[in-house]
Amino acid sequence: MIPVFMLLLIFRNATGGYTAPTGIVSGTTISWLQVIAMVVFAVASATDWLDGHIARARHLVTNFGKFADPLADKMLTMTAFIFLISLNLAPAWVVAIIVCRELAVTGLRLIVVENDGEVIAAKMPGKIKTTAQMLSIIFLLVGDPWYIGTVLLYVALVFAIYSGYDYFHSSWGVFKGSM
Repeated sequence: MIPVFMLLLIFRNATGGYTAPTGIVSGTTISWLQVIAMVVFAVASATDWLDGHIARARHLVTNFGKFADPLADKMLTMTAFIFLISLNLAPAWVVAIIVCRELAVTGLRLIVVENDGEVIAAKMPGKIKTTAQMLSIIFLLVGDPWYIGTVLLYVALVFAIYSGYDYFHSSWGVFKGSM
C-alpha cells in the first residue's frame, strides 16, 4: 500500500479539495487525493494491527513476523513522515529524532539476532509509540483539526525516546567485550 499512498500524495494537487477550517493548516486547501491517502494509510495501519492480533491469538508468531512486522510499520510511517515534512505538516526535527531512533533500534535488533539468535519483540512503549505515530499521521494528513495530530506526534516523540532507551538498556549486554 506504500506505493499507492505515495502516488496519491505526489499527485495530490490534481484534484480540488476543501479548506481546512481549524488546526495547524487553517485556511489551507487540503486535496481530496490527500484525504484518500489518509484513508489508505489508515487501512494499512489497521490491517497491520489486525495481522498482529490474529497472529498472537492463533499462536502464529514467528521470528520472521517479529522482524518483518516492525519493518513494515517503519517503512509506512517513515514514508508518511517524509511527506508530512514536505507538506509543512510536521516539524523536521521531530521526524529526524523518530527516524534516528527507528534506525538505531533496527540496528540493535540485528546485532542481537546475530549474537543471540533471538529477535527482540516489540515492547509496550514501542507499541504506544507506533500507535501514536500512526494516529498522528492520520490527523496531520487532513490538516490536523483541533491539533490532535500535533499532540499525538509529540506523544510519539516522547515514547520514541523512552522506548529507544529501554531497548538499548535491556540489550546492553550485546555490546560487552566489543568496546
